[in-house]
Amino acid sequence: MRLAFARFAILLAAIAAAAGCALAPAPADEVHLADVAPRELAPFSAAHPGAPPPPGWRKWHLARFKKPTRYDLIQKDGATVVEARADGSASALLHALDNLDPRNYRHLSWRWKAENLVRDQDNTRAATEDAPVRLVVRFDGDRNKLDFTERMFMSQVKAVTGQELPYATLMYIWARKSPPETVITSRFTERIRMIVATSGESGVGSWQSIQRDLYEDFRRAYGEEPGRITGIGIMTDTDNTGDSVRAWYGDIMLRK
Repeated sequence: MRLAFARFAILLAAIAAAAGCALAPAPADEVHLADVAPRELAPFSAAHPGAPPPPGWRKWHLARFKKPTRYDLIQKDGATVVEARADGSASALLHALDNLDPRNYRHLSWRWKAENLVRDQDNTRAATEDAPVRLVVRFDGDRNKLDFTERMFMSQVKAVTGQELPYATLMYIWARKSPPETVITSRFTERIRMIVATSGESGVGSWQSIQRDLYEDFRRAYGEEPGRITGIGIMTDTDNTGDSVRAWYGDIMLRK
């Protein structure tokens, strides 16, 4: 029983991290994603350094026992970007979207930069499942298609947190060793799939510009048609390895 409870607690925290599910009371500057659901992502570059996140972006703390990653708007390399500092921590910045059709909104692009990679990072293992940068995309879908175990887990999470987990979450990550384009299924739940968008030390310290076909990436990762896009987020986390990293995120664009 103790082992089962510990596994559930770890699993709950991990899903919260990837899916943007707040397990702690939201501070004054945070709101539920359902409260803000535009059809476009607010750009970081339009904000002033030192200001709160642009409209639509909200900070999410994962749990009372989780130290949050720090996210700040700063001026860097000629533009306003988000600086993320993680020190044995995990939290996210999330932006709700108004159920966009991925067959139309399929061209996803962004840029990120990492000062260093996560020591001992290995996203195929639960104990070392961290990343210096992540871009997280949430999808709706028919939950009746899920097997009993996944549906039961979602019900448990909703009972504990009062919020529903996304039907599916697709994450783009910077991996230490896994080759680019590798698809990694989360060790905690099959409803989170990670695609390695950047890999290795060679790009550390330089801006990496990423362009993806979100529709085709989901089909490749999940083997099914994607549902509506309900949100996008960024996350820098080192809560599993206890490492310290600093990274930056430029504007994220989701275009027809």
